[in-house]
Amino acid sequence: MTTSLAMTENEVAAIRDGCGLVDRSERGKLALTGAQAKEFLAGQVTNDVEGLEPGTGCYAAFLTHKGKMQGDLRVLDLGDELWLDTERGALQALFDMIRRFKIGFDVELHKRTLECGLLSLIGPGARAVAAAQELPVAEHSSMRARRGGADVVIVATFAGVDLICAAQDVEAVRAWLAEQGAVPISEAAADVVRVEAGRPRFGIDIDDTTIPQEAGLNERAVSFTKGCYVGQETVARLFYKGKPNRHLRGLRLEGPAATGDVLRAGEREVGRVGTVVESPQLGPIALAMVRREAEPGAEVEVGDGARATVVELPFRG
Repeated sequence: MTTSLAMTENEVAAIRDGCGLVDRSERGKLALTGAQAKEFLAGQVTNDVEGLEPGTGCYAAFLTHKGKMQGDLRVLDLGDELWLDTERGALQALFDMIRRFKIGFDVELHKRTLECGLLSLIGPGARAVAAAQELPVAEHSSMRARRGGADVVIVATFAGVDLICAAQDVEAVRAWLAEQGAVPISEAAADVVRVEAGRPRFGIDIDDTTIPQEAGLNERAVSFTKGCYVGQETVARLFYKGKPNRHLRGLRLEGPAATGDVLRAGEREVGRVGTVVESPQLGPIALAMVRREAEPGAEVEVGDGARATVVELPFRG
């Protein structure tokens, strides 16, 4: 488990009252250009890409034909291209899907993972540090700017803002952000903000066995009014007629826990632990996919005998 000792006082202060800086340049990054880029992508992902306008974006998933997630991604309409970024572990599946199904469309696929950097600012001071007060509040809104002598795209996130730049400009932009007051923090510290907000990470909290509704992603990632896409039948049937067998939940932990630990209610396995963090406000907490019989308020056993209480997300103090 991440302990309170793993977060320094500076990290706690940054995410609560200031601005923390995390380099996420390792994320998988692609771009699409061409007259049919939106039309093509709309048939492959769960959200309404065709409704985007320059300066806006959305969160989406791409699925198997059975509705299971192959990964999730952020889609940004930058005017001259559609920007896609995803977990590095899902990049190959996204790349292969696009390359396979774009045949017949006026679409060009561009690799951006090594060519571009991505710096995340987290905390209430993020917009001030990035000089992005004019950026629209809506998540995934974006604008082009010059920061630290480099061209950047600034993107609104639930926890602050991201800055996308050329890979060769990352150090200059990072140095400029530090001059404005950004404090380097670890990914573990950033995870505290994510877990408290109930935001799952693909490959840790959710995986290729997950249907979006199980992870509570329908509101953020799925449009039920757009045209057809791969896996739509399963997603729609579960939404309109079914009940998920499991849900993404929070855990308030009473003892040590680690990612992958089994959750049990009595003798029955009811889930597995995802991301575990030590929240300065809430103490030890975690995300977990939990079977529906272990409802919020239920007590479960974690791993070798620690106890935890299942709670609704997001966490509340």
